[in-house]
Amino acid sequence: MTTESDHPEPPPASVSIIVLTLAHRVEAELGAALTPLQLTVSRLALLGHIASVPGASFSDLARMGAISVQSVHTAVKAMVAAGLVRDRTARAGSASIIELTAKGKRLLSSAQEVVAEVDERLFGPAADPFQRRVGVAVLSAFAARNVS
Repeated sequence: MTTESDHPEPPPASVSIIVLTLAHRVEAELGAALTPLQLTVSRLALLGHIASVPGASFSDLARMGAISVQSVHTAVKAMVAAGLVRDRTARAGSASIIELTAKGKRLLSSAQEVVAEVDERLFGPAADPFQRRVGVAVLSAFAARNVS
């Protein structure tokens, strides 16, 4: 026979835990969807930052991505080798000007289509009602932030 003490109360709801759990799901879905493009979520973020902030330095990119400057240097070097970005450094010791190449722009455009598909699957009309509400709340919060 089970008693009430055998089934402790569930812990109180935590926004942090709920958001973290959902973030892990989104990252896994997005990572899997980006794999055919030979792109990771981190590289997608870096490409997006490079595209949206012309003239961003390695330090700027590191801050935006919450990663180390060394990680940015390593990632940019790999993206240069892949023909996705170019580093238009005037000379050694001067500030870098990192920009997308035509190939990088095409990849970013394809990746944005993949992101839209994942958004639709996870937060669109056919998604779990909870996730739809979270999606609407997140977009509303960012829209309100950009207005003020």
